[in-house]
Amino acid sequence: MNTILIIVNIAVLLLLMSGLFIMQRKHISFTKRVFAALGLGLLFGILLHLLYGTDSAVTSGTIDWFNIVGTGYVKLLQMIVMPLIFISIIGAFTKLKITKNIGKISLLVIGILIATTAVSAAIGIGTALGFNLDGIELTAGEAENARNAALQERAATVEGMTVPQQILQMFPANPFLDLTGGRATSTLGVVIFAAFIGVAYLGVKRKEPEHAELFAKIVDAVYSVVMRVVTLILRLTPYGVLALITKVTATSNFEAVMKLGTFVAASYVAIILTFIVHLLLISFAKLNPIHFVRKAFPTLTFAFTSRSSAGTLPLTIKTQAKDFGVSEGIANFAGSFGLSIGQNGCAGIYPAMLAVMVAPAAGIEPTSLSFIIMLILVIAISSFGVAGVGGGATFAALIVLSIMDLPIAIVGLLISVEPLIDMGRTALNVSGSMTAGVLTGKMTGELDTNVYQKPEIVEA
Repeated sequence: MNTILIIVNIAVLLLLMSGLFIMQRKHISFTKRVFAALGLGLLFGILLHLLYGTDSAVTSGTIDWFNIVGTGYVKLLQMIVMPLIFISIIGAFTKLKITKNIGKISLLVIGILIATTAVSAAIGIGTALGFNLDGIELTAGEAENARNAALQERAATVEGMTVPQQILQMFPANPFLDLTGGRATSTLGVVIFAAFIGVAYLGVKRKEPEHAELFAKIVDAVYSVVMRVVTLILRLTPYGVLALITKVTATSNFEAVMKLGTFVAASYVAIILTFIVHLLLISFAKLNPIHFVRKAFPTLTFAFTSRSSAGTLPLTIKTQAKDFGVSEGIANFAGSFGLSIGQNGCAGIYPAMLAVMVAPAAGIEPTSLSFIIMLILVIAISSFGVAGVGGGATFAALIVLSIMDLPIAIVGLLISVEPLIDMGRTALNVSGSMTAGVLTGKMTGELDTNVYQKPEIVEA
């Protein structure tokens, strides 16, 4: 009987995917197809949840098959992330227009990412205090205890490490290992390695221009091929969103969400407030924030459903370059740096809220000005090297709590609502990355305002 029900569910998913394909054949816009996928996925997931529950064999069996579409799509995006980062950073150096401002652009992108992370940390602290969140009230069940046991081993890798030692972990001792994503800080390692190659190219260009010209042509050719692969994958976005959001709504533990509802609500209040800060910064740059929201929405929707900043990178770069009018060089820098530096949601809001919640248990007054200032500084510094995949927030929280000498058990106590909150955090991370790219483009004159003001969204 279970097998028959699973087959029926798969048939329904295929039917919905067929509908999305028909929309594509009728040339309905990419944005509308993503919206349709999001709505259909929500309805289908809720239906599965109501019919079978979260723990039934039918649900688990159905989701296993749905993962071929949803998780498979995310894996395809992750497959291209490291090659895209590597060739994009080198390509930024080979483009003559950006080489004149390469230092200024790097400093602006990194500075905006860190500054907005510090602001998001302050918002997280204020929200936790405003909602009177208290980690002592949380109770641990079987799943939470298992999660804490696993976290103890992971925490051992960061406990006792000084800030300089953590910074040292970012350097790529073996760039080929980092290209495989073998370390938590692999993304930043690839960026650093590619930047060294780019700087070396500039030196060769001055002394041996014929060699530099050949290298630039090779880079351009490889970049074109990689971007073509990206385009092929991005065309699958509506189908991936459909499967991913169906999984989320079908498997979410609504009882746990209600139990920890105050923390979930506080988290999303902080996320929304930080997003408003992004829009205010766009407004201060004399750009229309409504255009930013409308054009960024498909990318933020995918980030929300996939919970992967790294998987969203191709969309992040495409949105900045094609829809906002940011130069390709800056779009590549902002997108790549945003994966591992200054993630507003995962490295800013989340660790700040947890630190405030457990501070009383450590005998620390969370409203103390010295504690708040120290916490914001630690979060800003430790926001380097946070992995841009699901689970990066856990790594960031462990680092911050360890440096502040606070108990880490609270990280495991929130396992039941972690996926729900992580969706919003990931979307905020991507928003912060695009904000950094747009602002940097505006400040350096590398932003085409005519493209930014166009109402149309460029198809993938």
